[in-house]
Amino acid sequence: MLTPQDDLIGHQLPTTFDQLGTSDPAWMERLWYTAHPLAGNLILDLGLGYHPNRNVMDGFAGVTLDGRQYNFRASRRLRPDPLATRVGPLELSVIEGLKRHRLRLGPNDSKLTFDLEFVSSLRAHEEKPHFRRRDGRITEDMARAQQLGRYAGWLEVDGRRIEVAPEGWCGQRDHSWGIRGEMRTDESHPPLTFYPPFFYVWMTAQFRGRGLHVFLKERAPGDVIYLSGEEVFDAGQRPSEKNLLVAAAHDVEWAADPLGQTLKSAAFDLTFASGVSRRVSVEALPARYWLKGGLYGGLNGWFHGDDRGKLYTESDVWDLRKPEVRRMVRTLSDHVIAVRDGGEVGSGIIEYGVGKGYARYEGVQQHPPI
Repeated sequence: MLTPQDDLIGHQLPTTFDQLGTSDPAWMERLWYTAHPLAGNLILDLGLGYHPNRNVMDGFAGVTLDGRQYNFRASRRLRPDPLATRVGPLELSVIEGLKRHRLRLGPNDSKLTFDLEFVSSLRAHEEKPHFRRRDGRITEDMARAQQLGRYAGWLEVDGRRIEVAPEGWCGQRDHSWGIRGEMRTDESHPPLTFYPPFFYVWMTAQFRGRGLHVFLKERAPGDVIYLSGEEVFDAGQRPSEKNLLVAAAHDVEWAADPLGQTLKSAAFDLTFASGVSRRVSVEALPARYWLKGGLYGGLNGWFHGDDRGKLYTESDVWDLRKPEVRRMVRTLSDHVIAVRDGGEVGSGIIEYGVGKGYARYEGVQQHPPI
């Protein structure tokens, strides 16, 4: 099907731009963003999923504020408009690649609307490739890149309008594409994904004129199965391999949370390809967005890529102080953090989890890791 993108160069197949070189239904692209004030009392998460082999585009947006999470979710059929990055009232626009994006959520039933612009002067980070094969079948073959930036505009939550200015708001975005491993954590609709013992942390932080990306997975303490990371600087500066992360160690202190895995603070000993090593300390701030609100792992039988019809939207508000809500949302979340690196204090987010049987942090393993 011809689309306006077909007037541009960049085709990699002898067909139109909306076609893939594989029919695997797990192939997808995701655009994802977070925004939060430096004080860490609020976080906005939003994302858009493109599932061309399922003829579906889905999206979500949500804010956590004062113990409540406001969620909006939507899905549409791709065709006849397969490459438009919008689902109902949610629209994401690239104004200038690797620099400026516009994010909008128009009127809807979720008590959340916004009109924001993401602006970055930092170079984007390209993660190491993600590849996994199981029983002869490729279950993950994915690329992902992230970028740190600032926000301007406004958002409104439950009738409260909040002005967003770049000196007080920061955040991050990522763009991933390829075959993505399925994650099923919706206990109301088994089967669930089995996770062997593991520890993982994904973290971003930004300081004045630089940023930090860390992604670590371990099967056992010191047994690294994936490590990707980099210290990034101004977009005009040429990338250097000496800024790549080559080793990471961790020491996490967990909060006394009877309802789930909650990080209180952590120290990371990071070593870069230049030979430089340093300790980075993290303190968790109040705002935390549980990604179950964006269908990660599935919610009430709705999973990423499911066909919900020509256009479908839904919304809800969760009281995160209720035990039954916390059991439903599990652990996977974007948690705002303050990050100390030498004499500087920066701001970012962290995702984390520890699976049952990992030989550290046993005190939180009664709660689900994802």
